[in-house]
Amino acid sequence: MTSLVNAPRWQQGQVIDLTIDDLSNSGDGVGRWQERVVFVPNTVPGDKLQVRLMRVKPTYGFGKSLTMLEPSPHRVRPACIVADKCGGCQWQAVSYPRQLQAKEHQVQSTLMRLGGFESVPMEPILAASQPLTYRNKATYPLERGPGGAVKAGYYRQGTHQIVNLNRCPIQHEALNPLLVDAKAVIRDREWSLYNEKKHQGRLRHLALRVGHNTGETLLTLVTTGYLPGVKEQAEQWLSEHPDLVGVCINLNGKKTNTVFGEETRCLAGQAYLEEMFLGLRLRIQPTTFFQVNTPQAEALVSLLLEWLNLQGNETVIDAYCGIGTLSLPLARHAASCLGIESQSESVAQARQNAALNGLQNTEFFVGAVEDLLLEISQQRSVDVVVLDPPRKGCDRTVLDALLEIGPGRIVYMSCNPATLARDLKVLCDQAYGLKRVQPADFFPQTAHVECVAFLERTGAADG
Repeated sequence: MTSLVNAPRWQQGQVIDLTIDDLSNSGDGVGRWQERVVFVPNTVPGDKLQVRLMRVKPTYGFGKSLTMLEPSPHRVRPACIVADKCGGCQWQAVSYPRQLQAKEHQVQSTLMRLGGFESVPMEPILAASQPLTYRNKATYPLERGPGGAVKAGYYRQGTHQIVNLNRCPIQHEALNPLLVDAKAVIRDREWSLYNEKKHQGRLRHLALRVGHNTGETLLTLVTTGYLPGVKEQAEQWLSEHPDLVGVCINLNGKKTNTVFGEETRCLAGQAYLEEMFLGLRLRIQPTTFFQVNTPQAEALVSLLLEWLNLQGNETVIDAYCGIGTLSLPLARHAASCLGIESQSESVAQARQNAALNGLQNTEFFVGAVEDLLLEISQQRSVDVVVLDPPRKGCDRTVLDALLEIGPGRIVYMSCNPATLARDLKVLCDQAYGLKRVQPADFFPQTAHVECVAFLERTGAADG
């Protein structure tokens, strides 16, 4: 093996021949040169190419592809004409089977490396039935282009430069006409667009949503203040787009990267769309968190219910419950389902959704998960806890609360294998056994992966 000390020259600007043999968790291609790892964006495992080293560290570096010497057999033609520029997708040039392979490997290797598991009881990844046109939501920043034209799209990778789009192949097809029409209206009405550097202008983002199973759409303008003629325009949009059920305005005047502000007003129609999810009727507002891939979410929750095999006498807690996307399907099979959520608006929606579906065995609480877990467990026995935290995972206080109350089973849904591995290590080192892990591809054409881990309490928890 070659020593790094005596290895050939390794410096910024150097051009090397490289074969890409893997994909990183961030989506870059990964090659190895003289014992060092080189990350190259927009490359595919199997590509052989010339690369310029743009940044180097002692044991790894970042490169830029210069010349394709031999394309990979896994390389395909992207469905998007700006795939090489847009930062929305990293893997449109990677064949879908190879994407799935990379995601399976990402989950397994992360749980072993960071979670300390010698082996992972992992099921084959749940492939998406629709690798394209799956996103039920799109939020576009806006800026003025040449001749007053309006640009809307995603940022070029690593920048705040908007790559202009008129259609996006991963978003639901019903959203493309709304995108084109909204851009034209914004141009014709000459609404001022927000400049984030100067903190000037009004219109910041265009947000679009669709109910995958109902076809209902919702259009929201995110703005710092009043837009002339906006009420009239909202009514016009409703009359011109039969599936559009509501036009809203969201007010966000803060210097922030957060898209939505705290106040949303309905301009025309209704302030929500309705979606059917596993036979349940849900109302979804402009700022509601809801999984972007409805068919995959339905498939994964169906598997979750099958594996739990609830008998109708269990008490289930759904932590980080949001609007009840998991709580309501669980409630149909349990004695009771109690949802915990820190956002009061989401809890109000969850209660409304439960009422819409006639579910009377649900309760929803506003507050910190760790506090409410302990409070509820003091009043009743808890059989199952379902966790669906944000990307940062669970706070240690939440894990400590789980270990204290000791439910027989824990189900942990995660969109970040690294924080999942960290949290599973805490739980499994003390009281639980990891019984099954199910990865699922909620985000085709990107490096993101969803997974569910099933844990059962071991004998150590009883000591």
